[in-house]
Amino acid sequence: MDVGGRPVGEGAPVLVIAEMSANHLGDLGRARDIVRAAADAGADAVKLQTYTPEGMTLDVDDDRFRVGGGLLWEQRHLYELYAEAATPWEWHEELVALAGDLGLLCFSSPFDPGAVELLERLGVPAYKIASFELVDLPLVRRVAETGKPIVVSTGMATIEEIDDVVGAARSAGAPDVALLRCTSAYPAPVAEMDLRTIPDMAERWGVPVGLSDHTLGTTVAVAAVALGACIVEKHLTLRRADGGPDGAFSLEPDELAALVGAIRETESALGAVRYGPAERERASLAFRRSLFVVSDVRAGEPFTPDNVRSIRPGDGLAPRHLDEVLGRRAACDVSRGTPLSWDLVELAGT
Repeated sequence: MDVGGRPVGEGAPVLVIAEMSANHLGDLGRARDIVRAAADAGADAVKLQTYTPEGMTLDVDDDRFRVGGGLLWEQRHLYELYAEAATPWEWHEELVALAGDLGLLCFSSPFDPGAVELLERLGVPAYKIASFELVDLPLVRRVAETGKPIVVSTGMATIEEIDDVVGAARSAGAPDVALLRCTSAYPAPVAEMDLRTIPDMAERWGVPVGLSDHTLGTTVAVAAVALGACIVEKHLTLRRADGGPDGAFSLEPDELAALVGAIRETESALGAVRYGPAERERASLAFRRSLFVVSDVRAGEPFTPDNVRSIRPGDGLAPRHLDEVLGRRAACDVSRGTPLSWDLVELAGT
C-alpha cells in the first residue's frame, strides 16, 4: 500500500498516525499546535475528521438522539456533541498545508459526500473510514471513487461486514485497502482488544492491518506491532487536563514521542527470521564449551573421562564428539589445557 509516496505494509516502517479528532477544543491555534506536536513526536501522519453536526445527525430533542448510558459521553445530545467536536471546514486547508510543511501526511475521515469533495479539493493522499461508518457502503463507494487508498477501522464489525466494506471499496476503484483492528469503546478496556485478531485479519483479507487504539497508555499499541500491525493510530492532545470530548483517552505529546520510540525499537527487534549467530554474537562463540585435555596424557595412553572434559572456551572439538574420543589413544604427548583436535587422536586402524 502506498500513502502519499510512503509504503505501508510488511517490510515498511509502521505508519504512526496522530488523530486530532476533537482535541482542538474549537481553537485553531491549538489545532496548529497539535499538528506541530505530532511532528515533533515523530509521527508520520496527522488525521482530521471532516463533518458538520447536520451531516452526522438531526437536531432533535429526543432520547434516541442522546448518548446511552455507560459511555464516556453519557446523556450528551448528539447534535450538540458533534457541534462541539467538529473541525471547522475552513480550517482544513491551513492544517493540511501546515502538516505538509512539517513533513507529515495529512488526511481525514469524511462522514458524508460533501466532506469527500472538500478533501479532494485539498488533495489529501488517503481516506479513513471510521468504525461507525463502516456499514455506510454508499459513503465507502464514494470515497473509493477518488482512487485514493482507504484505511478502515473495524470496531464492532463482523467478518461479513468487513467482507462487504472491502468488496465495496475495491469494486468502486480503491487502489488499496488497509484494515485497523479497533475496539470502539472510549476508553477501550485492554482485556477487550483481542490483538491476536491482527494476524488473522492479514491472512483472511490479504491487506495491511494495523490498530486504531483507544486504550489508555501505549502498551497495547506496541504489542500490536509485535503481532504484525503496520499502522498505529492514537489520539493526540496537548494536555488531557484540558478536557474535551476525546481528551480522556488521548496521549500527550511526550507520551506519543515515547510510543514512536518504542514502536521503532520493536520494529528493529522483530528483524527477520534468522538462525545461527548474529554479527555481535560471533565473539561469544569463544565461550561455548569444547573438548579439552585436563590432565597430561602420554602418547599411546587412552583418553578417558578423567583426562578429557567438556569445558569453556570453545577452541577444541565440539562436545558431541566426546563418545568418539573416549577410549582412543593419544597420537602424541598432550599437556593439560590443550584443546583436543583430531590430529591428537589415534584413529582406528592407525
